[in-house]
Parts: sequence; C-alpha cells; structure tokens
Amino acid sequence: MKEQDEINFKRVAEAIEYLQQNFRSQPLLYEVAEEVNISPFHFQRIFTEWAGTSPKKFLQYISVEHAKKILKETQSSLFETAVDTGLSGTGRLHDLFINIEGMTPGEYKNGGENLVLNYSFAETPFGTVIIASTTKGICYIAFADEQQSAFDELKKSFPNAGYNQLTDRFQQNALLIFKRDWTELEQIKLHLKGTPFQLKVWETLLKIPVGNVSTYGDIAGKIDNPKASRAVGSAVGDNPVAFLIPCHRVIQSTGTFGQYHWGSLRKTAIIGWEAAQVELETASKNG
Repeated sequence: MKEQDEINFKRVAEAIEYLQQNFRSQPLLYEVAEEVNISPFHFQRIFTEWAGTSPKKFLQYISVEHAKKILKETQSSLFETAVDTGLSGTGRLHDLFINIEGMTPGEYKNGGENLVLNYSFAETPFGTVIIASTTKGICYIAFADEQQSAFDELKKSFPNAGYNQLTDRFQQNALLIFKRDWTELEQIKLHLKGTPFQLKVWETLLKIPVGNVSTYGDIAGKIDNPKASRAVGSAVGDNPVAFLIPCHRVIQSTGTFGQYHWGSLRKTAIIGWEAAQVELETASKNG
C-alpha cells in the first residue's frame, strides 16, 4: 500500500469511528472533515472512494440502524426514537426510513403491518415465479418451484403485511420482461429496501446489458470499491427481485457461471436465452 493510501485509509477509519461515536449529534460534513484535518471537498472524495458511499449516506445508515434497534427492542414512540437518534422530529425520522429502508418507521415497527402486498404466480421460460408489489412498485420476485414454500418465503420478508392474491398493473408490466419484445415495457417501478451498499450494487446490476455478463470484481470496481468483491457477492445474493435485477449476469472471474440462488442450471439457461434474444434482435435489424 502506498504511503498516501495508508494516510487516506487511516483518515477514513478515524472518520468512521467518529461518526459511529457521534451520530446522535448528526455532524455536518465540515465537522467530520475537521476531525481528520482535511478539507471537506477532499474528505468527501476519499471517504466515498474507500467506504463505497458518501459520508452523508454512511451517517444515515448508522442512524437508521440505531433507530431500528430502538423500534424493535423498546416501546419508545416515534418521536422518542427520533430524538434518541439525534433527529429533530418524526418528520426527519420518516424521511430517513423512506430513503434507506423503503418504508415508514411505523411500518418497520409493526413488521410490515399496514403494508398490503398484492402477489401472484406467473409462468416464465424458466419456471414459475412469485411476484409481489405494494402501492409503490415491485418489491419481490422469486422463482417458485413449489408455490406454498414460495409464499412462505415471501411472508418471511414481510411478516405482518396483508396479502391479496391478485395481479396488478405493476406486476403485468414487470412480467413483460420475459417476452421477446421488450419495447412494450413501460418504466418498471421498484419498492425495495436495502443498505446503501446493497442499493448501489443492485443499481449497477441493472446497467449490465442484456446478453452480457460481469464479474464480482467488475461490479466492485464500478462502485469505486475495488476491494469489496466479497461484499458485492453478498449483496448480489440478497437481491429480492429475481431476473428483473439481473444478478444472474454476474459470474466468477474464472469465467465459470458459479452459484445461483435458484439453481445453477437455471442461471445457465437464462444467460443463454438472453444471448439468443440479442442475436435474434440483431439479425432482425440487419434484415
């Protein structure tokens, strides 16, 4: 490690420790930068480079994890939780949860209670899928080799939500991705919850072109965190929306396709099918 890299690493480590110890005061960027004796601009750059997220997002993540612990383990009100987290009131707590968790603090506290999911089963070229949506968009897709088990897995993710077995417009639009004519798709809306790192990985997966593959190392490099291949692998494995967020397009650096949550044979079939669709489209355009 070069001397400057060692200095930057030490500064980021000190900043992370400072944020963890002082998140209740919700320190501003310049205050954290002062702690490590560099300019706010320079601090923003090196922190994002080493931590894979901005100082502001990192502070939000620490804050929401603290708030989640309070809501889960105590009888504190939302206002008390906000104050204990260093926020000015329930409005900021609400915004924090929506931004990071994709749900309100009340929904989190109640384990998804008051959240209603529409779900249905659909046939695809690769087997049956279960697909679920909220009023905001698609929140879950998984291959469902056995329907009851698949529904039970869905309920584990939203244990106290209400469920309606019906196909809504969000689902109908999303399922068009399994058709050859992808020009029919409108913009697909997603309603996901995840850490800032997971969301960044999932966003990067969406940018892998159809018919192409990438490696865990490539993904780590694209999110400016080249040493995070293992963490990228975990985030890929935690993808809650099969096929739509194309975790199947990530392979090992050796060129082997590797494991897939819903079976390596299915992964191989999907990659081959997508490549074939691209070839058909290219041949059609070339007449």
